Order: sequence, then C-alpha cells, then structure tokens
Amino acid sequence: MSDLTSSHYNPPMSLPQVAIIGRPNVGKSSLLNRFAGRRVSIVDAVPGVTRDRVSVIAELDPPQEYKDGEPRWVELTDTGGWGVYTTDEQRIDDAGCDLASLTEDIEGQIGEAMQRASVILFVVDARDGVVPLDQTVVDLIRKRQLQDRVILVANKVDDESWEAHAMETASLGIGVPACVSASSGYGVRQLLEQVWDRVDQVEVPADPEMQVAIVGCRNAGKSMLINTIAGEERCIVSEIAGTTRDAVDVRFEMAGRTFIAIDTAGLRRRKSFSGDVEYYAYHRMLQAVRRSDVVLFLIDATRKVSHVDRKLAQELQRQFKPTVLVLNKWDLVPEGTDPNEFAEYLTRELRGLDYAPIVLVSAEDDEGIEDVVSMAFNLREQAAHRETTGKLNAVIESILKQRGPSSRLGTQAKLLYVSQIAVDPPTIAMVVNDPRLFEGRYERYLMNRLREELPYSEVPIRLLFSKRTRKSLQDLKTRQ
Repeated sequence: MSDLTSSHYNPPMSLPQVAIIGRPNVGKSSLLNRFAGRRVSIVDAVPGVTRDRVSVIAELDPPQEYKDGEPRWVELTDTGGWGVYTTDEQRIDDAGCDLASLTEDIEGQIGEAMQRASVILFVVDARDGVVPLDQTVVDLIRKRQLQDRVILVANKVDDESWEAHAMETASLGIGVPACVSASSGYGVRQLLEQVWDRVDQVEVPADPEMQVAIVGCRNAGKSMLINTIAGEERCIVSEIAGTTRDAVDVRFEMAGRTFIAIDTAGLRRRKSFSGDVEYYAYHRMLQAVRRSDVVLFLIDATRKVSHVDRKLAQELQRQFKPTVLVLNKWDLVPEGTDPNEFAEYLTRELRGLDYAPIVLVSAEDDEGIEDVVSMAFNLREQAAHRETTGKLNAVIESILKQRGPSSRLGTQAKLLYVSQIAVDPPTIAMVVNDPRLFEGRYERYLMNRLREELPYSEVPIRLLFSKRTRKSLQDLKTRQ
C-alpha cells in the first residue's frame, strides 16, 4: 500500500471511503497511521484528541491469490472516539477546553463519515474485551442499517496468543473480528485485503495543482473558512478555543482547478502550551506550512494584531512562503473602517510581509472566499515562474545603474553574473565583486525593485550573493 496524499474529497469526485470508528483509545488513529505508513493523525492516550475527520488517500494492493488483480484507491478516514464525554460529565482537556460541549459535534462528524463510507472498520480493544460503549456503537450501526458495511477489527492483538481473547468480541453480533496490531503491524495486511475485496476499482486520483495551509491564532475562523469552501461541515467549528488539533486536509475543485486546503490548529504563545497534544498540534502546523505551496494567514479583523500573529509572520518569512493575508470577520468591524488604513496598520505590525496581498472576507457569510482562492492560485504561479538569465541581467544592471550600493571606501559594486537557480521560492544567485556591498538596506531595496520589474510582485524572493570563484554558482546552489 502506498500513500498518495492526505486529503478529503468532495462527493462529486469521491473515492470509495473507508471510515474507522470506535470508542476512545482503541487505536483508531494508530491504525490509520499504520495504513498510511506515516503519522497522519495525532496519537495520544488522552481521549478526544481526534475531533475532525482526518483522512488519507491510499492504494490497496490486491490479495495474493489475485495474480492479475489491480491496486484499488480508497480514502481512509479517522474519526473521533464515540462517546468521548457524556453531557453530564464535564471534562477539561490539557488546553482548558470543555469537551463535553463538543461531543455532539464530534459524533456528528463520525455519523457523516459512516454514512458516506463503503466500508466501516469498527475498532475494539481486544485486551479490554467488550465494554458497554462498544455495544452503544453497535446499536448506532444497526439503527442506521449499516451493519453490512462493517468489518469488526480487534486491535492490540500482537501475536497469535491474543487471538482467543479477540474472538470474544464476536459477541457483539456483527461478525468475526479481524485480529490486528496497529503498533506492530500484525494482521494488517490481511485486513487491507478484506477492504480491497469490498471496494470498487476507480481511476487513480489526479494530483492537486496546489496545497494551501490555513494558519492563524485561535478562533480566527480557519475551520469556518474550510467549511465555507466545502459547502458542508468538514471541520468542527466552535467558540471553544483549540477545537482543531490535527492538520486536517480537505480536497476541493473550483472552476476546474484542484487544490488541497489544510486546516491547522490555532496558535497561542508556546509558553502557554499545557500538554504534549498541543505541542504536537503546533508542529503539525509547521509541517503543514512546509508542505504547502501557499499560506492563507487568517487574521481576526475585530482584534488587534497579537504577539502570536507577529511570530507566525516571522516563521512564514523564514520559510519563504507565498502568503495571503486574509482579514476575516470584516463584516464585524466598526462601520466606516477604512481598508487602506487597516492595510497600513498590518504593514507596521507584520514587518516583512508588506508585499503580501490582503483580502477582506467573511467566512461565515461566504464573502470574499473566491477572491482568496483566486489570489492563492495567482501566488502559486508567481512563485513557480522562472525568469530568463538575459532578462535578469538587464533588470539588475539597470537597477545598479540607477542606484548602486554605496561604499565608504569608494568601491564600486559590479555584477559579474546572475541567474535564477530555483523556484518555490524564486531564488536568484548573483556573482558580484564584493557581496558585503549588497547586504542590509541595499538588499532590501534591490528586493523591492525586483518585485516591481519581475513577475514576483507578491511573493518572497531569495537572493544569494557570492564573490567570483570558479565554483561560485555551484556553491550558491549547494547553499540553497
């Protein structure tokens, strides 16, 4: 089995869907990660870590007896634990979130995943045996008349000695369990073959044109933006800060173009992190930024720019990521607020992102969403553009002629060679007589002029300066 990409699909372009359900802490997230061959869902002993539907597209190999069988593509979906908290039980997670109030939303996501699935993997803990909450899940399956889609999976069966214990779960009345261990891989191959046998063959899904990471402070409206684009509730939206934990990928098609949007956990000061889960969620956000082509930086227009916003802006600059500043909740700002003055305020507060375009939106009212997506594709094209060496030489020579860097010693700056050596970000290598002349203020001036003259007006540019040597250009490529 090979992993193509972690993503969700809208119904018109659906692959066969496989939902992984069960009560908390039976190993659902570990099983998804085992299927994917990488960490897709956060795994932690704390109940309620997984809340949204977290999915991965995977290729299933045919059973060994099918010599001429073709691989089959499916979308595997991890769900939250059923019955994480009862309504009369106030449970506070490590970030101070009252999860009892989220139970209905989490279970709604589970129900939606089940209803859409061609195959439902109902995971139970073979070592714990059958518990009342397992029976509650079975009752739900029967109520929805979905038992014909279910494969009972007894997890934590590390070897044959545990299979007798696992068989006790057959008392649930929905079939003989598949005995597996998500941690060691025992029995997983046989389980995947069962899934292969139950799903239809479909075409290999096309690669997305763009991956967009959606980042920002808590409650900036990231999940609401995802849901608005999707036209349905793909991510839980709550007034409770810290609802999203995993980096949740959702695949879209808009105006004939395909892209993946990655909803990430909301940020707060790192010193306020209250547990491992929040730490993992933070690093999932950083990974989402690294694998993205463009970043949508959501800013709550009703609040002042925070310390966290400024730190995030610095991280995006450090990674040279094309960024759209998305001013969300613009419909809630005081009447008469001047967008131009607000843009100047952002330029002052988020230093170094003055080139990033700003789009005013209301995710809740579906205002400005198409503009955001169009702008993201525009930035993607800018960042992937490769300029000719002749054009670069002409432009930079012209800039140096108009205003070259000054030197207290009277040394005149000379450009010996220039070439674009990479895209994403556009990386321009310059061989000069003295790199020190181009450092600091002049580098910033040169960067701004290049944005005016080249098709990189709204994306970060990486400039590399080197003194002439025989291997100078190769050295620059190595440094990249």
